[in-house]
Amino acid sequence: MKNQNQHLRVAVVQAASVIMDREASVEKAVSLTIEAGEKGVDLVVFPEAFIPAYPRGLNFGATVGSRSPEGRKDWLRYWENSILVPGESTKRLGEAARKAGVYLVIGVIERDSEYSGGTLYCSVLFFGPDGTLLGKHRKLKPTGSERLIWGEGDGSTLPVFETPYGKIGALICWENYMPLARAAMYAKGVQIYIAPTADARELWQSTIRHIAAEGRCFVLSCNQYVKKEMYPTDLACYEELASSPSEMCLGGSAIVGPLGEYIKEPVWGKEEMLIADLNIQDIAYSQFDFDVVGHYSRPDVFQLLVNEDKKESVKWGK
Repeated sequence: MKNQNQHLRVAVVQAASVIMDREASVEKAVSLTIEAGEKGVDLVVFPEAFIPAYPRGLNFGATVGSRSPEGRKDWLRYWENSILVPGESTKRLGEAARKAGVYLVIGVIERDSEYSGGTLYCSVLFFGPDGTLLGKHRKLKPTGSERLIWGEGDGSTLPVFETPYGKIGALICWENYMPLARAAMYAKGVQIYIAPTADARELWQSTIRHIAAEGRCFVLSCNQYVKKEMYPTDLACYEELASSPSEMCLGGSAIVGPLGEYIKEPVWGKEEMLIADLNIQDIAYSQFDFDVVGHYSRPDVFQLLVNEDKKESVKWGK
């Protein structure tokens, strides 16, 4: 883009939700966003499902073919602590972004506000430094048992946003293993590729480094650090956590440059705000020998069709 700023300071916030507590999680996000702004940051990133939680270790009392009353109680608690987009929580987050003067990207559990209200989505919200809610991305394919609690997004929420520092966009956790989803992001020109996640495996580090090298983009991977003691003990299905380790998610947040090398190496076993100064010119520098949707593409052989239409369950005639 014209008159693009070449330097960008980013903050990747490795922190835990206040589990199952929307208001406290929002307040924590607001406080950390303000703190990042005071450090001169331009872009702040929070993990997947930061508000109100990634419910690791919980099955909500569900097994194949049956559900339990106790599980429904925990589901209701999770649902009640999800957020509407837009809504009161997004107003508070937007105000924090405005006060800090930052772009804010945060993982939330979003409650359907268009139809019955009964479906939750794992979403990422984007706020501008003026506090505007720029848009959202809904996770296309929840993984494994996540499918018990989250619906699927569609192609209408695959945005990439222009900023003074370049184009930003996000895929969530194992969406990043979907090669066609990555290809769509690259084709939209993403330069700051944000990957909120719940994956603390060492293998995930190979994934984010591959994406950075493949897409010739900066990758900001953000995870939570979570201990079992952080869970409320009054959950109806609290016993489901009995076999979980004391440290349930070790983190591993990191920042990777467009040649696949770490700018900030992964942080394990603690909450931390990773801050780095990025030079956007490093992207063009890296594309000398590889541009996945440019001189290294073969549209005569391979093409991708992306359907960005919003999917409607009901259409009303005039």
